[in-house]
Amino acid sequence: MTTKVKVLVAESTPLLAPRLGPLFGRRLERVGEAVTPERLVAAIREHQPGVALLRVDGASPALERAVVATMAEAPLPLLLMAGPGAPRQAALALLSAGALDVLPLPTVLDEPTVASLERSVVLLSTVAVVEHPRGRRAQPKGPAPGARPEHPVVAIAASLGGPRAIGAVLSGLPRRFGAPICVCQHITAGFTEDLTRWLTAETGHVVSEARDGAVMTPGRVYVAPSDVHLTLTAEGTTRLESRDPVRGFRPSCDVLLEGAAEAFGRRAIGVVLTGMGHDGARGLGEIRRRGGHTIAQDEQSSVVWGMPGEAVAFGAAEVVLPLEQIAAQLIKWVPGR
Repeated sequence: MTTKVKVLVAESTPLLAPRLGPLFGRRLERVGEAVTPERLVAAIREHQPGVALLRVDGASPALERAVVATMAEAPLPLLLMAGPGAPRQAALALLSAGALDVLPLPTVLDEPTVASLERSVVLLSTVAVVEHPRGRRAQPKGPAPGARPEHPVVAIAASLGGPRAIGAVLSGLPRRFGAPICVCQHITAGFTEDLTRWLTAETGHVVSEARDGAVMTPGRVYVAPSDVHLTLTAEGTTRLESRDPVRGFRPSCDVLLEGAAEAFGRRAIGVVLTGMGHDGARGLGEIRRRGGHTIAQDEQSSVVWGMPGEAVAFGAAEVVLPLEQIAAQLIKWVPGR
């Protein structure tokens, strides 16, 4: 008989737990009653859940303090359930504090929705949470780019646990890093604009959603917007494409990495960070095949070693590194300006 995953539900007012009633029974077991953010750490210690679900309706210093305290004193996977009026920036603040992922609170719990949410919770229960290093710098000013750039490009792919991992990598890079950085992060639709603002504040780098035809500047970071593919041109510009999802993803990490390989050849550098699935393995392999450098995050520092593990198995990773060493390796490969 399969052991049920214990789930703790935390919220300021008892609205989430009753709505999620149909979720519990087959594979999930709810533990604890009327758990407020202030009681989160104590309830975790008492009930030993595998996952905690946190309702987010708006900015909540109490909830943010609870997440920080949990990751410091009783770490476990935290899944945010964002209500329909919740500001995205509030959820991103909690991701910064240590929560693993955010999902919209479903309005109707029909069978497909229950099954999908159940899978997400069961998956998170298997994740070993990791510490999130932080760093801040003054914001950089990039020089004017050339029409046919000689600089390299760094393309980063990430999924579950990615926002914090990307933040860690960017925090370790200098303001005048010698290459533009393009990012494909699997995240709930509509969150990428807020993700860019959070990464800018968190790392000191200028981070923005990529625009079609924008000339890339070394030191700046360009994030693939929701529901479009991001690829690159040999002239050093970003290109957005609305073609069909690739192996289930749009934006696709493979599309970004393959585009970097085609446009920049041996001047392309690919990085696959934490995430589930296999998106990015083929694209990283294409960069390596064309003579570029490639990195996969190691298993110990990954929230989920799905994407980087697939890249390693595919033979796409030139080096496999802990999260805290990736920025230093990029600095070795990319000269400063």
